[in-house]
Amino acid sequence: MKPLIYPVLAALSLLAAPLQAQQDQPVVVELFTSQGCSSCPAADAMLAELAGRDDIIALALHVDYWDYIGWKDPFGDASHAERQRGYAAVGRRRSVFTPELIVQGQTDIVGAKPMKLMDAVEKHAEVAPSIALNIKHSGDAVQIKAEPLAQPSGQMQVHMLRYSPMERTKVTRGENAGHVMEHSNVVQGWQVLAKWDGSTPLSLTAKAEGDLPVVVIIQQQEPGGPGAILAAARSK
Repeated sequence: MKPLIYPVLAALSLLAAPLQAQQDQPVVVELFTSQGCSSCPAADAMLAELAGRDDIIALALHVDYWDYIGWKDPFGDASHAERQRGYAAVGRRRSVFTPELIVQGQTDIVGAKPMKLMDAVEKHAEVAPSIALNIKHSGDAVQIKAEPLAQPSGQMQVHMLRYSPMERTKVTRGENAGHVMEHSNVVQGWQVLAKWDGSTPLSLTAKAEGDLPVVVIIQQQEPGGPGAILAAARSK
């Protein structure tokens, strides 16, 4: 595994500096991964390098479709696999793979490819925001306010999720047997709060108990699944 991970970390040093454009609208990077996949640790390491940045919201969505090969990923969720299949349907891709990165709901990158990831993040960071989104996590609730900055472009969904900043697991079976695996920003509790057409400002209050960070995403909804992410915000 080391020969795969170390070049990845070296290449990701090119992403160390914050993005120059649209600092108030972070770029969302979703990693579809699994502890049952021997190719995933390098991509997990890439995500860990991004996890602490304010200009990127890095999310690890563990899937469950590799559980059958000998190790059940404790963070695997069928809904994550369903989301990945939705991206594939919208992008007219016949199969899903791990690791796969989806940047801003639009650009897919299969495998641990830091240069392609860097290019995609920079490209999406340069896009002017079409929605102003603000969230405030206070007590057991999150207040969400959004306002269109441009002409609405179809039906959108308002998503909310939580994530655990760091998880460690000793894997005893499967392709990664014998390794202690570390994962950053492990997603849990993903839910769709509302539909929104952008014709009027949005104001919502959602229940969010506990101290885990909260992420809200406003995303276009295509006929086959999720589309472009138009706005995202995080409360740590």
